[in-house]
Amino acid sequence: MNHFEEAFEAFLARQKAEATGMRREMLDRDLTGTKKLCEALWRVFGTFEDMELEYELVSETGVKIYVDVFHRKLGIAFEAEGYVVHAEKITRERHSFEQMRIRSIMKLNLKYMPFSWDELDKKPEACARSVYEALGRWGNGRDGKWMEMSVYEREILRCGLVNIGAFSMSDACRWIGLKEDATREWIRKLLDKQLLHMEGGSEKRFYRFRVADEVYRLM
Repeated sequence: MNHFEEAFEAFLARQKAEATGMRREMLDRDLTGTKKLCEALWRVFGTFEDMELEYELVSETGVKIYVDVFHRKLGIAFEAEGYVVHAEKITRERHSFEQMRIRSIMKLNLKYMPFSWDELDKKPEACARSVYEALGRWGNGRDGKWMEMSVYEREILRCGLVNIGAFSMSDACRWIGLKEDATREWIRKLLDKQLLHMEGGSEKRFYRFRVADEVYRLM
């Protein structure tokens, strides 16, 4: 049993011990999709702290609804949807219910991130990257190191996360609204802190940059 398997089994056991009523019944059902989702989230967070399985909400019609995985501190509702259950055999009534359910989540001012089972199975790294990018857009940087950086450094990293792939010096200039000489100094600081990696170029002439994995953990 690998580290994720051990962590998930312990997490599920804790959740079941705390659950009652319908939520406990939900946790006793087949959680294949939820487990796939949790594995993708494990890649990003490395912990299940502040997460809850089958999180209970009250919909706009007063009916109880359940979110596969809810991150309490970040207010993100993560869901795993199987194609057969949610597409091939879905009825009109069920389709309407699902749309109402999504509206209810949004009305509660929660962030909503659904994934398909196929994505989680075949493209787990892309799913993790998607969560990273969302954290870059939504996150506020709770880590002390993040808050110690200047607003220019944080904005370069935040935009670098949101914009997939390597970015150029002109991109960074546009993001922080400074000319190239001033932006270059902030880029140098991030390179020195190993929060950016340089692709091509030299010490005097930069070409493109990519955000380091460490930035995901800071955010």
